[in-house]
Amino acid sequence: MMVPYLGGLLRGILEKGRSLAGLGPDDGPTDSQQLGKQCETLLSSLGEASGMALAERIASQWDRLDEAGRLAFLLELVEHFGPERDKVELAVAAYVADPSQKNMLEVHKASEPRRQELLRRMNLAPGGIARLVAMRESLFRHLRTHPQLESLDQDFIHLFLSWFNRGFLVLERIDWNTPASILEKIIRYEAVHAINDWDDLRQRLEPADRRCFAFFHPRLPGDPLIFVEVALTAAIPSSIGEVLTNQRSQIDPAQATTAVFYSISNCQEGLRGISFGNFLIKQVVEVLRQESPKLTTFATLSPVPGFAAWLENESLNGRLNENDDAILAGFNENKWQDSPERQGEMRRILLPLAASYFMNARTKYGRIIDPVARFHLSNGARLERLNFMGDPSPKGLSQSYGLMVNYLYKLDDIEANHEAFAARDEVVANQEIVKLARSAMANARSK
Repeated sequence: MMVPYLGGLLRGILEKGRSLAGLGPDDGPTDSQQLGKQCETLLSSLGEASGMALAERIASQWDRLDEAGRLAFLLELVEHFGPERDKVELAVAAYVADPSQKNMLEVHKASEPRRQELLRRMNLAPGGIARLVAMRESLFRHLRTHPQLESLDQDFIHLFLSWFNRGFLVLERIDWNTPASILEKIIRYEAVHAINDWDDLRQRLEPADRRCFAFFHPRLPGDPLIFVEVALTAAIPSSIGEVLTNQRSQIDPAQATTAVFYSISNCQEGLRGISFGNFLIKQVVEVLRQESPKLTTFATLSPVPGFAAWLENESLNGRLNENDDAILAGFNENKWQDSPERQGEMRRILLPLAASYFMNARTKYGRIIDPVARFHLSNGARLERLNFMGDPSPKGLSQSYGLMVNYLYKLDDIEANHEAFAARDEVVANQEIVKLARSAMANARSK
């Protein structure tokens, strides 16, 4: 009874607000300049009802803009809704003359772009936060060609970090009884191992030794932010086939000793860069430990999305052993995965190179190259095992020659591992991987 009541109350407030704001029918064409004028009005001292009505009007007109109109509006926000220069200069001058805490606060207030307050007020509209997330997604499509949008993106990040704070997120288990509207989104949002159909989804959700958890936000009901798929097992798997095959033997969850996080998918492109995964894994670990006290091992089975591209770059720059380089080039032209002999040769070459990729390869900014590795290592995991042919699917072969890895979350070591990575950029890894990386370096020097 409460939801219809609140919906009716909100409609009543909007109708009253439209009347107070003098808003007529919303049926005409609009453009970025008209929207800009309405945004100026929204920033003025409107009451709550009229402000909500105008925010709703701006949101509905944004929805009707084509992509060119949306870009023009985003540029309008950058050009005309930044900090007010005169106020900033006066505040800075006052602080230089008297560097007090009060004057520092005035500098802070004056330097905040006006669009941040505008976005806060646009969030008042029904479904406002969903539209703002979609607005940032639109911004991404133009960021490369219009770098001036970076300042607006930073405003979105500043606000979203507060609005999507961990304290607002709700963890829910996804199972076969979850509403179909949410299950459809799980199929659509799965970004690591594609869910082919409803039967495929059922195999991941219904068995007793399978789990799926998602974070939701109260202002985005029915739309997950991120979800993780978990297999309860007796050992750490080395291939995705072991996890997803329909012919596997199911295990009693009460007897499982290992929880394997085999897929983590972010769902909202407009929330890119707003981290949820570290909180998700930690909270799911706690839930699983309460459900199954025998669980002692928490690990991942993770893709290596940048490995093949890195190898190609190493080859182009002449940094591979010439013999290995020639073999790799030859294998790229043949179906090496169909030949046990060729697989053995490929394994001999790839595993040391993969170890070196994780241990030594860095971006121009000195960061670990692999994004999945950065995520798990920064969370305190250890690089535990390299799995040759862990994912022989076309996607797995193209992005990593089929390589997958296990990251181990050893609960007693998480904080120390995190500190090693955060403070010293140190990759904490199994000693076998460290030895493989050293052999790759020696092999490269011998070319």
